[in-house]
Amino acid sequence: MCFGMKKGEAVAVFKTLPGQKIARLELGGVLNTPQEKIFIAAGSEIRGFTKRGKQFLSFETNLTESIKAMHISGSDLFLSASYIYNHYCDCKDQHYYLSGDKINDVICLPVERLPRITPVLACQDRVLRVLQGSDVIYETEVPGPPTVLALHNGNGGDSGEDLLYGTSDGKLGLIQITTSKPIHKWEIRNEKKRGGILCVDSFDIVGDGVKDLLVGRDDGLVEVYSFDNANEPVLRFDQMLSESITSIQGGCIGKDGYDEIVVSTYSGWVTGLTTEPIHKESGPGEELKINQEMQNKISSLRVELEQLQYKVLQEREKYQQSSQSSKAKSAVPSVSINDKFTLNKDDASYSLILEVQTAIDNVLIQSDVPIDLLDVDKNSAVVSFSSCDSESNDNFLLATYRCQANTTRLELKIRSIEGQYGTLQAYVTPRIQPKTCQALQYLIKPLSLHQRTHFIDHDRPMNTLTLTGQFSFAEVHSWVVFCLPEVPEKPPAGECVTFYFQNTFLDTQLESTYRDFKGLTRETWEERKRHPAPQVLPILICGSSYSGD
Repeated sequence: MCFGMKKGEAVAVFKTLPGQKIARLELGGVLNTPQEKIFIAAGSEIRGFTKRGKQFLSFETNLTESIKAMHISGSDLFLSASYIYNHYCDCKDQHYYLSGDKINDVICLPVERLPRITPVLACQDRVLRVLQGSDVIYETEVPGPPTVLALHNGNGGDSGEDLLYGTSDGKLGLIQITTSKPIHKWEIRNEKKRGGILCVDSFDIVGDGVKDLLVGRDDGLVEVYSFDNANEPVLRFDQMLSESITSIQGGCIGKDGYDEIVVSTYSGWVTGLTTEPIHKESGPGEELKINQEMQNKISSLRVELEQLQYKVLQEREKYQQSSQSSKAKSAVPSVSINDKFTLNKDDASYSLILEVQTAIDNVLIQSDVPIDLLDVDKNSAVVSFSSCDSESNDNFLLATYRCQANTTRLELKIRSIEGQYGTLQAYVTPRIQPKTCQALQYLIKPLSLHQRTHFIDHDRPMNTLTLTGQFSFAEVHSWVVFCLPEVPEKPPAGECVTFYFQNTFLDTQLESTYRDFKGLTRETWEERKRHPAPQVLPILICGSSYSGD
């Protein structure tokens, strides 16, 4: 659906017929001209529309996975699914790449400013992969799993090579992608424990002639960063909304002369933050009058609110009458839940974030493994614990969070005990009729407090465990997936693979190297000797279907 603004009111310009879920929307067009054509990705299909709503393109990519990310640059189309990257030119296949871990976003450096086509993939294993054709030129590690990529200033900065990235743990950085190596320019740490970054845009909202950085986070925070004389970002404004920010854009939309930040949220709200002054001051004895335009806006909002309240009342009465009828049939409503279960390096705890498109009534947490629930400042729900019989049915935790009215997002913090593994289940009950509940499951792995890294200190003393036997490469990989988090489920390409991990609680390090008929695991000895965890190594061997020497 496309909206326009007329006399301060949002008016629908056009809307398409219902279909598959739209995973991505991008603007495109001929290079060096206004980007006015609308491209959407739904399933494995790309469709294009003019700004008036006329469809001019329907391109079936025939990808085996649904499209997750898309970037348009002139006649070049860059797509990525969960593990597959494809480059098309004029809808003809050009290049292909199979990633070893999930691809979260894809972008290309501006081809109108550089003499080459340089796609960049943001991958879940904390790596940006720079491609040339179907090959990886080099990889560069970033401080967290990258979720979004954007060109600095919208055009790659002064060099055309500057790339912004945001991570799922709330970090933001700028990196220059040269032909031979990356150059890290600056990074903003998430010291205030804010949400992960979902969207980024560049727009001069302050009005000083320099484009500012607009950031949207998954906890509903909107931030505006300006740049000082040393080109370092400085936080200027922030605004907290009640839902995660799925998209952000700057421009002049509602009123001439006043720029705005337009954001969309998870449940479908579109909100604008304006630079127009909304407060007026008056001195003692002065009469403060509201102009006619503001009076009309207030009266129209009141009328709209009354109409919505009347419509809700009518629908409730209609539902009550139909529910009491003997011929009525009740359909289970479909409710989408946005969830995230991630390990926090700073305090060695897991964050469980649940977001629903409607208000949450309650959430029941159940675990068959011992865990601790930690306090969260943002959480206003009332929690109550039920007694559990852990010896007979392996039920170690049963807790209920009762949410306040209009709560659509709930954040929990959990700390596990490394060496003990099981399943954490969340039963989410939204505030809708008829009452329904959705169950979500999260695996707590034996080495649950280990976090993926790409470098370890090889000078530290290491304890080595070597396994040999008649097992395949895929079987060894399945053991590592079972024991450790952040490992891709698909076995990596090649005959040998190495993963590095760091314990967020003890600061120990772990190296896992395996190849056909041989697995090698090394762990720091000093720290394990100081903080022994005798369950870990037996689980690593016996906790999976091990068969060998």
